[in-house]
Amino acid sequence: MACTVVAITALSQTTGRPTLVVGITIDQLRSDYIELLRSHFGQGGFNRLLRDGVCISNTTFDLATPGRAAATALIYTGAYPNVNGISRPAVYDVESKTSSPIITDRNFIGNNTDETYSPVAIKVSTLSDEVRIDNNGIGQVYAIAPNADQAIIMAGHAANGAFWINDESGKWASSTFYKDFPSVVAARNFGNALTTRIDTMKWTPAMSVNDYPDVPLHRSLTPFKYTFTGPDRVRRFKESASVNSEITDVAISCINDLRLGNRATVDMINIAYTAAPYPYSEDADRRIETEDKYIRLDRELSQLFAAIDKAVGRNAIIFVTSTGYFDNTFATEPRFRLPGGEFSSKKAVSLLNMYLMAIYGNGNWVAGYSDEQIFLNDKLAKDRNVDIVELRTRSGEFLRRMSGVSEAYTIDEIINNPVTEQLRQYQKSVYAPTAGDIFLNIIPGWTIVDDYNKTVTKRQVNVNTFSTPTFIMAPAVAQQTITYPVDAAVIAPTVARLLRIRSPNAAKALPIALH
Repeated sequence: MACTVVAITALSQTTGRPTLVVGITIDQLRSDYIELLRSHFGQGGFNRLLRDGVCISNTTFDLATPGRAAATALIYTGAYPNVNGISRPAVYDVESKTSSPIITDRNFIGNNTDETYSPVAIKVSTLSDEVRIDNNGIGQVYAIAPNADQAIIMAGHAANGAFWINDESGKWASSTFYKDFPSVVAARNFGNALTTRIDTMKWTPAMSVNDYPDVPLHRSLTPFKYTFTGPDRVRRFKESASVNSEITDVAISCINDLRLGNRATVDMINIAYTAAPYPYSEDADRRIETEDKYIRLDRELSQLFAAIDKAVGRNAIIFVTSTGYFDNTFATEPRFRLPGGEFSSKKAVSLLNMYLMAIYGNGNWVAGYSDEQIFLNDKLAKDRNVDIVELRTRSGEFLRRMSGVSEAYTIDEIINNPVTEQLRQYQKSVYAPTAGDIFLNIIPGWTIVDDYNKTVTKRQVNVNTFSTPTFIMAPAVAQQTITYPVDAAVIAPTVARLLRIRSPNAAKALPIALH
C-alpha cells in the first residue's frame, strides 16, 4: 500500500496541476449589480475577480423553469435537466397530492436532521465526482450551502461530505449517504451553534443609506433593520445577508482544519452563497437589501480568497457563477392598474375535469396539479380504454382557452415534436419520469393562486431578463472578458480542462480554451 501512495504522490507532483478547486455558486447573482456597486467594493472580492480572472459577463441558463436546484445541477453536470434528472426542486406524488424535495431518499437518514436526502436523483456524474475519481479517490471533496438541495447537488455522488443549515434546529446537517462529518463541523454545532447566537443577530445597512445607488427616495428615508426571532427564525436568517458570513466561516474552517489543497492530489470545496432579494423585506421594493447583500458578499469573498491564498498560495482554481435567474416577483399594487388577474389551480383542475367528463364519462380524470403542471389519471384512461396522448391533447386544447393561460404544452409535444424555440427549451428542461402531462405558461402580470393542494400560495408572474456572470481564476490563465453569451453547460467542461481531468459523463459542450 505504501508503494501505491508514493507512486500516486510522485505522479501528482509532476502534473503541475492546482491542488485545490473552489466552486462558488451565488444564488441569483447579476452582472448589472456588480457593475453598479463596483466602486463600493474592496480590492479583494469582486474586483479581484474582475482584475485577475476570466469574466464571462453573460452566462445563459436556457431553462424553461429556472430555479436554484436546476441551475446548480446544470453547472456541475454540464448537462440539462432532461439528462441530469434535476428539473425542479420538488417532485409531485399524485397519490398523496404532496410534493417532496427532489433529493429525498428514504434509504438514508440524516445527521443532525430528520431529513432523508441523497444525490441519487442526479442521473449523471458531476464535476465534483470527477475530481474525486481522479487520483483514485485520494482527493477530498466537500460542499457547504445554506440549503440541502444545493449542498447535495454540488457534492454529487462521490464527495466526502455535504453540509447545510437545518431549518428547524439551525445546526449544520448532512446525510448518511456521505461518509464524513468532520470534527470541525461537528464542533461548530456544539461549541458555536447558530441557535445560541441567532436571537442577538441583526441585519442593518453596511453603510449610510444615502450611499446606496439608485435607491428610491422612500427607501432612503427608512433604513432597514431585521432580527431573527420566532419559530421561522432560521429560515429568515438563511435568506438574509447574514447567512453568507456563516457560510464563509465554515468554509474557511474546513479549508484549514482538513488541510484542503495541501496534499499531493487535487481537493475540492464547493460553496453556496445568496444574492437573492430578501423575501421577508418590510417593503415590496427590495433594492436596498439586495445592494447591501452584494456589499457584504464582496467582503465575504475577500475573506475567503485571502484564506485560500494563505492555505495554498495561488495554486487554486476558483470559479464563481450565478444560478441564472432573479426571483423578485413581489406583486404590483392594484393602484398602478397594470393588466392581470388570478389563475386558480383548483378552479383550473375542476373545469378541466368537468370538460373531460363530458367527453369520456364520470371520473377523476385529473390526478393532480403542482408548479404549473397538470397530472392526468393514467390508470383511469387505461381502464376506460382512452388513449393517453389523445387525453393530453384535448386537455391542452381546453387549457389554452382558459383565462390567464398563454400556452399549454403536452409532454408529447415537448419530447417528440419541439417545433418552436420555447418547446425546444422545455425539451431540455423536462425530466420525463417525474414530469406532469401538461405544462402551463401563465401570462406575465397574472397571479398564480395555488389552492389545489394543502398549502395555498400566491405568486405573481414576471419574466425578468438580465445578464449573469461567471468568473474563473486559475494559475497561468490571463485576465480576459468574454462578452458573447456562453451556455452554463460549458462551465464544468472548462474547469475539467484546466484540471486536465475528464469532464462529467453527460457534458457535451466543448470547453472554452483559456490561456
